[in-house]
Amino acid sequence: MNIAYIVTRAAPIGGAQIHVRDLAVAMQAQGHSPAVLTGGGGSLVDDLRAKGIPVVVLRHLAAPMRPLRDLRALREIRAALRELRPDLITAHSAKAGTLGRFAGRSLHVPVVVTVHGWACAPGTPPLQAAVSRRVERFIRPLAGKIITVSEFDRQFGLHAGIVTEDDVVTVHNGMPDFTEPLRADPGKTPARLVMVARFEPQKDHPTLLAALAGLQELPWELDLVGDGPLMGEMQSLAARLGIGDRVRFLGQRMDVHQILAQAQVGVLASNWEGFPLSILEAMRAGLPVVASSVGGVGEAVQDDDTGYLIPRGDVELLKDRIGRLLADPALRVRLGGQGRHRYQQHFTLDHMVAGTLAVYRDVLGRETGGKTGVARSRPPEGHRMVEKALAPGERR
Repeated sequence: MNIAYIVTRAAPIGGAQIHVRDLAVAMQAQGHSPAVLTGGGGSLVDDLRAKGIPVVVLRHLAAPMRPLRDLRALREIRAALRELRPDLITAHSAKAGTLGRFAGRSLHVPVVVTVHGWACAPGTPPLQAAVSRRVERFIRPLAGKIITVSEFDRQFGLHAGIVTEDDVVTVHNGMPDFTEPLRADPGKTPARLVMVARFEPQKDHPTLLAALAGLQELPWELDLVGDGPLMGEMQSLAARLGIGDRVRFLGQRMDVHQILAQAQVGVLASNWEGFPLSILEAMRAGLPVVASSVGGVGEAVQDDDTGYLIPRGDVELLKDRIGRLLADPALRVRLGGQGRHRYQQHFTLDHMVAGTLAVYRDVLGRETGGKTGVARSRPPEGHRMVEKALAPGERR
């Protein structure tokens, strides 16, 4: 199978980029022929090429909506696809998902779109949400199938009228496992907390810093991994809160697995999410995870079993749950071990690849008149019905 992956940008590296890289490498290992089309360059492009995966860097493909540039990007995508002659296009992220669908329809190549969190999900800016919802409804018929990386997103898409039951299937994110030396020791003291997230409005660094400012009597250190436009503002906030000397701003790193191996607690404070890989990375390392209960986070983290779920923006509860973990090394070990087991049961790369290949074959089978079927993956045990997380105005 010749597969063309399209992701809007190669840098900065986030969940969609890691997802595409891991899938492309896994598909190549199974005898398929993947290629990646992306905007910009950087370490992701270098990594893919080092693994023997062809990469086409597109000059005009970028995240901001600019109609003239987007038309040029569409022409670039069509030209690249004519050269690659894929059997299937699989598009990741909002801009690539839109342009990839138009390119596929014009070239008569089936398209699978993977949604890494809807751009109109709860917590997103209202204007962005309204525009995104209209666009998604308009282009919905151009995809052979839509994959959501969480059951939350599948249910949200249905309630928002973005997709129908026949359009969409959930395939949870997964990550490759690693060897024992990269496992963390959550019982070690003093505890080091790690949050892997870009400094941008989606992530809620202020709530985390405010919670930790109330725990200065306990021994802890915090590593913040990622870059972005709000980093300077967060550095200033940490200093104003009196915790600047206990917070390290590490920037974008390619050795996150090694940083997590030295940590004792994983944290992700967010305003909205799809199904964040940073949580799976922490669970894979054997860390307890404290995270905002947004998007599909509750499908990975089980409250009081593998970590703690916190309502968006709740400083006091976040402070309480982190405080519990800081004060009790045995609790960190227990929750971290259960999180590691949950990762192995549900969120390995093999799980994700098997589910994704089933979707690819179903779409290609329908295009060629074959009779294949995709069984919708069931959310892992512990998932709470998404309707409870949707505001009344977001129900159709």
